Amino acid sequence: MKWVTRERAKVDRIACPWLVRRFVDPEAEFYFVPKDRVMETAKREGATPFDAPGAELTHYVEDGEERVSFDSIIRKYGLKDAALLELARIVRGADAKMPDAPPESAGLRAAALGFAATAKDDFDNMRVQFPMYDALYEYCRSKLEHAGP
Repeated sequence: MKWVTRERAKVDRIACPWLVRRFVDPEAEFYFVPKDRVMETAKREGATPFDAPGAELTHYVEDGEERVSFDSIIRKYGLKDAALLELARIVRGADAKMPDAPPESAGLRAAALGFAATAKDDFDNMRVQFPMYDALYEYCRSKLEHAGP
């Protein structure tokens, strides 16, 4: 599968490739292009656009709350993993206005912005941030396991 989004990714646009590679298609290819070229690139490359104007997989509102592209991908692919859904709350809180954002969201946002500022390009940004999402996913799994009934 090929995917395309806006360049200069920070939170949601790095979380989404992590999600796709870990839960949808481990061989997925990504393109990062200027905002005004996302849909054109999607058509030319046969890629799925995300987190861009006109894309199916982008921010939306559900039950009065803004959802992010990470949520859109979870919904489209019917992903039900409880730890992944918990991670989605953290990503949402880091990328959207969420009045009751998990406390981890502030740390994710700070780290993602720092990685984006130091990465040489979007592919390097994915490389350095994917281990953080792996760790957050494991944190969510552990948190849910120890929460008990």
